[in-house]
Amino acid sequence: MDLKKDIILFVIGGGSYVGVELLFRGYSHSTMFFLGGLCFLLIGYLGRLKHRPSLPVQAMLGSGIATAGELIFGLIFNQDYTIWDYRDQAGNFLGQICPTFSLLWIPLCFLAILVFDWCDKKLTHVYQAVQRRRQPS
Repeated sequence: MDLKKDIILFVIGGGSYVGVELLFRGYSHSTMFFLGGLCFLLIGYLGRLKHRPSLPVQAMLGSGIATAGELIFGLIFNQDYTIWDYRDQAGNFLGQICPTFSLLWIPLCFLAILVFDWCDKKLTHVYQAVQRRRQPS
């Protein structure tokens, strides 16, 4: 179940990321679906740690995850700055990441954690209901 659930959560995260970009920028890029799905899973997994950090700490860690993901994907897929371009932002690093967008990730990560937790619980509930129906009487 975990792999199936993680695939569904990945798709939810990737689709949501692309949706946010379409809403605010009017366009997105196919690689952002994969970055969004990966970040959604990694940020959501913070809540599965044995010593779960508080929600504000998870959101700040999530911002670090998203920023690191942007840097990695940027260096691989955005070398020509056609997906995004932070070169004109103060404190940017190689035009791929900047403090402004790292800070903007915090409230988005806060929301992503809440959505992840809700989806995770609902998917677990659905899976358990399906398993109960499959058991012979």
